[in-house]
Amino acid sequence: MPNTSAFSLRRLTPEDAIVFRDVRLEGLQRYPAAFGASYEDERDRPLEWFRARITDHAVFGGFSNDGTLAGVAGLQVPPGAKMKHKGILWGMYVRPSARGTGLAAALLDCVLEHARGVVDEVKLEVAPDNTAAMRLYGAAGFVEFAREPRALKIDGTYHDSVSMTLPFDTTGAA
Repeated sequence: MPNTSAFSLRRLTPEDAIVFRDVRLEGLQRYPAAFGASYEDERDRPLEWFRARITDHAVFGGFSNDGTLAGVAGLQVPPGAKMKHKGILWGMYVRPSARGTGLAAALLDCVLEHARGVVDEVKLEVAPDNTAAMRLYGAAGFVEFAREPRALKIDGTYHDSVSMTLPFDTTGAA
C-alpha cells in the first residue's frame, strides 16, 4: 500500500483548472511520447477547456503537504451505448519531485476504485519504453492486448504504443 501521508488525494473540481492545466502542460511538454495529445495543441486552449475536462471526466489529483498538485490521472467514459462499459485511463502524470513516493499507485487506485462503480473494464495506452508505467499497470492487473506500431509521430520520429486492459468482471457473457 502506498504511503499516502506524503500527499492527499481527491477528485479535482472546476476550481482546480489552473493547477490542473499547469501539471497537464508540464507532462505534455516534458514527455511528448507518453501522451496522445501534444503540448502545442493544448497550450493555447482557454482555461474553460481545462475546466470542461475536469467536469466531463473523473480527474483525480495528488497534492503534496504544501498544497502543490503533484500528479493527476483521469477516467473517460465514452458516451455511446455500446462503448460506455469500457473506461479509458488518460492523462496519468506524476511530477518528478513526487516520483518514488507511491503517488502514481495511489492515483491509479483512486481511478480504479471510481471506475469499478461506473464501467466493466478500464483500458489504456502506454509507451513500451516507459518501463515504470508498464510495471505500475501490470502490478494493478492490467494486461497487454495489442501493440500499435507507429502510433505517434513526434518531430519526424515514430513511437509505438501498447494497449492494456483491466476487466473488472470476467464472468460476463462473451
